[in-house]
Amino acid sequence: MFENLSEKLNGVFKKLKGHGSLTEKNIEDGLKEVRMAMLEADVHYKVTKNFIADIKKRSLGQEVMESLTPGQQVIKIVNEELTRLMGESNAPLDVSGSHPAAIMMVGLQGSGKTTTSGKLALHLRKTGRKPGLIPADVYRPAAIDQLKKIGAQLSVPVFPSESDMDPIDICKQAVGFCHDEGLDVMIIDTAGRLHLDEELMAELGHIKTAMNPSDILLVADAMTGQDAVKSAGAFNEALDIGGVILSKMDGDARGGAAMSIKSITGKPIKFVGVGETPSDLESFHPDRMASRILGMGDVLTLIEKAQNSVDEKTAIDLEKKIRKNQFTLEDFRDQMVRLRKMGSITDIIKMIPGLSNNKNLKNLKIDDNGTARIEAIINSMTPLERRKHSIINGSRRKRIAKGSGTRVQEVNKLLKDYTNLLKMLKKFNKSGMRGMGKNILPF
Repeated sequence: MFENLSEKLNGVFKKLKGHGSLTEKNIEDGLKEVRMAMLEADVHYKVTKNFIADIKKRSLGQEVMESLTPGQQVIKIVNEELTRLMGESNAPLDVSGSHPAAIMMVGLQGSGKTTTSGKLALHLRKTGRKPGLIPADVYRPAAIDQLKKIGAQLSVPVFPSESDMDPIDICKQAVGFCHDEGLDVMIIDTAGRLHLDEELMAELGHIKTAMNPSDILLVADAMTGQDAVKSAGAFNEALDIGGVILSKMDGDARGGAAMSIKSITGKPIKFVGVGETPSDLESFHPDRMASRILGMGDVLTLIEKAQNSVDEKTAIDLEKKIRKNQFTLEDFRDQMVRLRKMGSITDIIKMIPGLSNNKNLKNLKIDDNGTARIEAIINSMTPLERRKHSIINGSRRKRIAKGSGTRVQEVNKLLKDYTNLLKMLKKFNKSGMRGMGKNILPF
């Protein structure tokens, strides 16, 4: 997502920064390239036109022309305008109003609405809420069973809907179910269609009238580009949605939907789906997304991912072990597991400022299964071997390789990497670790 756009924008910025001073001519030449990059990224043409006009107006103003670093000022303006384009700030989920608060999930069939309902339930539970899932799609085969399986996987209560029930009756009866279960939010998975039609909108309108939802979220497939923007406009016109969840943002989409929806519909993107696992739902922050697009990284999201994978007590205990040079192979394994929970290592690298556009890392393909092999190798060791790696001789290495389904060379490499890490930690320890506490990141 956004890789081609990021590459082309940074090419333009490099040219602009190469000029000692900027003129109207080289600013216009640069903006022509930005315009082409935006259109190639499938950004709506009207959005692109207004975006370029706003940047041009500001770039030709005093804040750039009189600046000592005009190229940097243009980048700053593009960053600010990108952020404004996508909504300026994070738009929170609305769970106010009735108890339980009702959230309607709407969207076309195939957008990932049912799966996203489960992800949203998990997100709400992490914030201290008690969500329940309400299957109200009685038309798509196995839709109800799919949501029940998702609920069982996440240990989230699911209303026992049946396919012969009326969707509005399901929603009304689910209120009593939520009261009985002590739930404070009900996530209603409504029916979708392969395309927009009056019958679908009428049913959704009746559910909205009956339930008075605190929020209506449209789940739109980012892979469909401007079709997602078009459907967002139609759903918003019919239902006055509260916001959008863009699913499949981890795919090969060009990113145009994310940059167009707010301007076209006036409604914010609240969440983005960034993977297939239940935890792969992120709050959408326009400023952070703008930083990613411009190759500036995304430190805040990286920190949040780290904090979600390790609690404060674990971090403090780990700090104490490192201080005392007691960081064992078991600790090393646990950090690998936590790193894997944070997502793809390649994606994590892109969030680090200065690395996202690094030429040496651009085509780097990191095997995310490597952490799983590390875990298997360490699990094949005895408790004593994990605590005292120096006793692992040749015969032990052969046994560990056989037990983990790996080669001796891989066991050797792990032990070498681990001893190098210990040396680094000792140096780091000497330079001072005071104050790391809860902010320590998994290795």
